[in-house]
Amino acid sequence: MARMAREKWYDIARDLDWELTYVDYEAVFPEWMCGQGKVPREAWAKWDEPYKVTYPEYVATQREKETGAYSVKAVLQKSRVFDQLDEGWKSVAKQHFGAVALVEDLAAYAELRMARFGLSPAWRNMATFGALDETRHTQISLYFPHELLGKDPQYDWAHKAYQTNEWAIIAARATFDGMMMNPNVVDVAVQLPFTFETGFTNVQFVALSADALESGDINFANMISSIQTDEARHSQQGGPTLEILVEHDPRRAQWIIDKTFWVSARLFSVLTGPAMDYYTPLQTRKQSYKEFMQEWIAGQFLDQLRDYGLKKPWYWDEFMAGLDTWHHSLHLGVWYWRPTVWWKPQGGVSPEERDWLHDKYPQWEQQFGPIWNVITGNINDNRMELTLPETLPWLCNLCHLPIGTAGSPHNEKYPVRSYPLTYNGYAYHFCSRPCRQIWWEDRDTLRDPTVIERLLGGEIQPPTFEGILAWMGLTPDVRGDDAYGYRWARKPQSENRPETQDPGVQAKEFSPPPNGAQAVPVNAMFDNDFVTQLVVVLDTDTVADAARKVAAQVVGRRVPQRDAGLVVRLDGRVVPGDVTVAESGVSALDIVHVGWAQ
Repeated sequence: MARMAREKWYDIARDLDWELTYVDYEAVFPEWMCGQGKVPREAWAKWDEPYKVTYPEYVATQREKETGAYSVKAVLQKSRVFDQLDEGWKSVAKQHFGAVALVEDLAAYAELRMARFGLSPAWRNMATFGALDETRHTQISLYFPHELLGKDPQYDWAHKAYQTNEWAIIAARATFDGMMMNPNVVDVAVQLPFTFETGFTNVQFVALSADALESGDINFANMISSIQTDEARHSQQGGPTLEILVEHDPRRAQWIIDKTFWVSARLFSVLTGPAMDYYTPLQTRKQSYKEFMQEWIAGQFLDQLRDYGLKKPWYWDEFMAGLDTWHHSLHLGVWYWRPTVWWKPQGGVSPEERDWLHDKYPQWEQQFGPIWNVITGNINDNRMELTLPETLPWLCNLCHLPIGTAGSPHNEKYPVRSYPLTYNGYAYHFCSRPCRQIWWEDRDTLRDPTVIERLLGGEIQPPTFEGILAWMGLTPDVRGDDAYGYRWARKPQSENRPETQDPGVQAKEFSPPPNGAQAVPVNAMFDNDFVTQLVVVLDTDTVADAARKVAAQVVGRRVPQRDAGLVVRLDGRVVPGDVTVAESGVSALDIVHVGWAQ
């Protein structure tokens, strides 16, 4: 029996719908899950995806992709390609697998929610294919690193990462839960397929595949290309949904896109920025992160917004300025707090690499060079303990990234600072004005305490840096260390050879205060540093003693020592050094500025 031609049945099948008679429409498509909002029910009949596929066509195409990816993998298993890969590039792969593999699984649930609660049958049909896509992406992203476990236990984090409390994973989890699981499906379609997949991952995967090939990692490049072709197809769910939403509720559409782009850009600046500008070998770099973002992300994103009659986000100038600074600051933070990540951060600031960075980012030396100079000096002098943390950076209550990393040192327009907000008697801290604004608008749906809040709340025991690492799931065999054994920092004439193994972390305890004194945890900022930090002082300490406790976490570590006294400022006023913390008015969670006396 001859098959009916595709064009005779496809449009009917993909758009099949009917009026419900046995149950109310709202019971099947509840507002809280569907998010119809101001859009009339009949408007969703216009939902139409540009690229259509039948199930037999889908299966045939996916079979070819799977065959290609796994065939290359099978051939390369017998080679020594992996052993010859650059250590910096291996860190890119480890970071990607840990941060992305199980997010693909989360995306499958987001697609299934749209497949059930999407307001158009055509949309539900497309989302069904999207769920199959994301399931395949999860499987391939877990299978490829699995064979490398015998070579490096850090690859285990492809499967393990999202089962831990590691700080970068908490940041990613908060972002992706807010994008895929918390919202209704209309918001999901605008946030995930349109803003995130079309605006970020599709293009980023193309660039990542090209960098992998340049670095000789054919296996990884093949896997990423196989995934990206799926993303390009199912991400088209966003466009038709956005088109209908803009027609009936443009303000809602604008807000969804604005907030999603901001949190995505913040997360990409730690996941992608360092990978492109520091981990990728210098000789194989094609573009800087800034050049890539300007050409492939920012430009195309604005073009898309104009096509839909939307405005560029209110924070656009701040985002564009951040392309010069965010990822440099976050890379510095990841490297300094390297025991808290599951990959090996590459310092990436050898003289040749600094020349490249200065060429691509003319303000880099002024803003970040002095800090790296101090770190390099400590490495060459074998003072490795000064290159490791004793406390934690203060984290943003929205994006969960270190406060200060949305600015940079010596930056008059966007300095290193916290943006506080007191709500219901509690002090929240944010890395930027947009993070604070987004949190305020969505505050009733945000329930993710930061690592700092969990530590101060007693969730992390024992309250030592070693205890924090154990709570994060970071055993000694997987904690990060410099990818190249610090060779980038060594002076040719120096006889000193810094330790190439993990020199350990300080077991300094956030211990109970003595003699009835009260602990006062503050958000401490030191002049010319790049982050704000948690420092615990006592209410019986003099202000001068408190200043020295803050300085001990920064001076000689990232800021050079000076022959000068210290000045403490609270709310812009200078606090006398001879009064106690209690007398000074400093309270828990306050922002305290410490700097050199003139």
